[in-house]
Amino acid sequence: MTADTDRNDGEAFRRKALILEALDRHPYCPAWWLPNGHAQTVFATLVRRAPAIVARRERWETPDGDFIDLHFRDGDPKQPTVLILHGLEGSAQSKYVLGLHRLFAQLGWTSVALEFRGCGSEMNRAPRLYHSGETTDLAHVARRLAEDRRILCAVGISLGGNVLAKWLGEMGGAATTLIRAAAVVSAPFDLTISGPHIDQAVGGAYARHFLKKLIAKATEKERQYPGVIDIERAKRCRTLYEFDDCATAMLHGFSGADEYWRTQGCGQFLSGIRVPTMLLSSADDPFNPAGTLPREQASASPYLIPQFTERGGHVSFVYGATPLTCGYWAEEQVVRYFEVIHQYRDVVTPVFRDNAGEVGARS
Repeated sequence: MTADTDRNDGEAFRRKALILEALDRHPYCPAWWLPNGHAQTVFATLVRRAPAIVARRERWETPDGDFIDLHFRDGDPKQPTVLILHGLEGSAQSKYVLGLHRLFAQLGWTSVALEFRGCGSEMNRAPRLYHSGETTDLAHVARRLAEDRRILCAVGISLGGNVLAKWLGEMGGAATTLIRAAAVVSAPFDLTISGPHIDQAVGGAYARHFLKKLIAKATEKERQYPGVIDIERAKRCRTLYEFDDCATAMLHGFSGADEYWRTQGCGQFLSGIRVPTMLLSSADDPFNPAGTLPREQASASPYLIPQFTERGGHVSFVYGATPLTCGYWAEEQVVRYFEVIHQYRDVVTPVFRDNAGEVGARS
């Protein structure tokens, strides 16, 4: 290790301490009326009202002749731009994406939601879709945005968080020329554990929820490119493992689900991250077991900012006295974090509600 490396890491650890000090002023206090991670997750997914946000769509051509759609909520061009990556079978209309748009709009920042291939209003052209570790589209978008925007941050949710963390680890120090800071929410750090866990949770109900959309999408892709998927086998899938084995793997060049899950989880890439990156997850996430949280890695790295809570569910983190007065702490904490990075100080005045004065649940 060189003197320059020691100096850079020392500065990064000092910055990390300031960031944690600022974030710790806004601990998470779970909604008492959502007693577990399943209740949190279901409420945020099915009951939460979608924030009213108007965004403009841009369609960008990709180097391989395909296209991707980006949805812009324009702010002050002198302020930061934040790239948002959605989760499995999400889109630019996902409630947490719209929630983040709303919060960044209050700051006057620009926010841009990238829809992964096949997740928008129109099926993509290429004989592939997207997956947990596919980072080429993110790389393409980050480079283009960084070319004409002074400050770029990025936040990834669930699968989108895996994509973001994996790309940052792959890029290493080179990512600092493109991204100022990143946030990863409810990511599957180890797919070999999270994948089977989702398949088994609540009798496979979560897996069946995703499979309805995934099988329909695979069927449409097979119509475009007959034979690219074993579609009859895909239609019989009852688990995500079976789908990834016969569809995801075939579309993206893996030998099967085992290789896909083993090689694409972002946990193994965290050591390469050199951009300040907040890791926000709960121990009661019904998709990602508590044992997968990278506590030791986050503690040891000067670039990883841990925000691990005991409760909060998957992409939920609901707080408040009643369903009519509730808020979503993870989204607010992401915005607070980016404000701290942007202002580079340990005191920040947020523009939204927080849990100040309540007993927190951060661990």
